[in-house]
Amino acid sequence: MAELFVVAGSAFWLGLLTSVSPCPLATNIAAISYIAREVNQPRRVLFSGVLYTAGRTIAYVGLAVVLVVSLLSAPHVSHILQKYMNKILGPLLILVGMMLLNWINLGWSGSGPGDRFQRRVGSMGMWGAGFMGIGFALSFCPISAALYFGSLLPLALQHNSKILVPALYGIGTALPVVVFAVIIAWSAGSLGKAFSGVTQVERWARVVTGVVFIVVGIYLTLENVFGILP
Repeated sequence: MAELFVVAGSAFWLGLLTSVSPCPLATNIAAISYIAREVNQPRRVLFSGVLYTAGRTIAYVGLAVVLVVSLLSAPHVSHILQKYMNKILGPLLILVGMMLLNWINLGWSGSGPGDRFQRRVGSMGMWGAGFMGIGFALSFCPISAALYFGSLLPLALQHNSKILVPALYGIGTALPVVVFAVIIAWSAGSLGKAFSGVTQVERWARVVTGVVFIVVGIYLTLENVFGILP
């Protein structure tokens, strides 16, 4: 049970960290702007926030199901993963940690879906928020790709969790939009102050997580690759 809570908490934290990283945060801001159009109708704002969260969650779960099932259903690949996953995980965490600390820059901006996509979902009214969530979720940039494919997916593979782990990650990635939807619905004047707080937290959360990833990655590498630690 304790392991389940740790895995679930890790997945949610990775999603939350993704949501406040610069590139995904920009898409979330676009989503907030879309949702804020209904500021005079609090219930529609809240429902749009829920639809956006559902869209992101569905996208990440769907992608994880395809990848996890495909990898585990192939006997050769499944055997390789079972044999080498612990050895791969350490270096992978170090790589993701270095990206979080901006020690590695791939030069890929990942600006997300273009104006045409946003205009299309805009024409759908409130329901467009769900499709916006799906589109934004699948628009990976270096940080979100590193966290999803480099951390979240190995976690899902290791625990054979095709639904729970990616679902919690998806909810975490949309949490700021839900929070801002509540603020917009009940106190639009507090929006600027709340956003300022999020941008300040992002840097420290990214640095702390990057350091933790590197430390844990070094430990796992020494233990599983070099066999130095007991």
